[in-house]
Amino acid sequence: MPVRECRNESGVVWLQSSLISHQLGTAHGFSTRLGGVSKGIYASMNLGHTRGDDPAAVRENYRRFLQAVGAGTAEHLVLARQVHGHHVRLCTAADMGKGLDRERDYEADGLMTDVPGVILGIFTADCIPVLFYDPVRRVVAASHAGWRGTAQGIVRHTVQRMGEVYGSRPADVCAAIGPGIASCCFLCHEDVPSAMTASLGTLARPYIRPAGDGRYHVDLKGINAALLRESGVAQIDICEECTGCHRERYFNHRSTGAARGSMASVITLI
Repeated sequence: MPVRECRNESGVVWLQSSLISHQLGTAHGFSTRLGGVSKGIYASMNLGHTRGDDPAAVRENYRRFLQAVGAGTAEHLVLARQVHGHHVRLCTAADMGKGLDRERDYEADGLMTDVPGVILGIFTADCIPVLFYDPVRRVVAASHAGWRGTAQGIVRHTVQRMGEVYGSRPADVCAAIGPGIASCCFLCHEDVPSAMTASLGTLARPYIRPAGDGRYHVDLKGINAALLRESGVAQIDICEECTGCHRERYFNHRSTGAARGSMASVITLI
């Protein structure tokens, strides 16, 4: 099933997984950079609260985005300090507000919960966001899969942790891979494919191809989808849009570096 674009009367544009939306009991969304109030390099839907943008603008952007998604209010958000690793944190009601309103006192690139009303959020700008929903055990999760996290199997760890903590079966889990950099724009040197093959072996090789100039194209979405399938997750939506090709719609780290805003991907039980 596809990842589809949604748009409201206020001009907020976001993406949703048809697979997850088809299930009852959850709200989710992948943001774009459209429909917010931020200015300059952050224009307009910047959801990165540590990038130097006006905090009031970021707060208003969250209000607009969460209202559009139907996820609740910013006071219920849980945001991690992402470090390009594979740690998956269990979140409870005690974590609500961490990120925007309270100190993020932990590092994680995956979040999961079975508590209704807790909104899990991750940041990306080229890295791959992945949202998870188990409608049987009533569990949601979110993973930030940069190339380092992909090499470390962050999505595989997320599925495993959902099973260990909540009893989720991979066959019941729906996963949605959101907008991120595609192989057309992810051109890298030997360090990236070496890390992939050293950690993931033959699974990664079909998604790495030489560019002909000593560099390589790497398909991060393809590798993460393969990791999900290897983990037993068969229900997968994939957004084909590339954040490098569509800079008018998405923040793009490889072209702008740190001088940019961030997208956010959120999911919650309702």
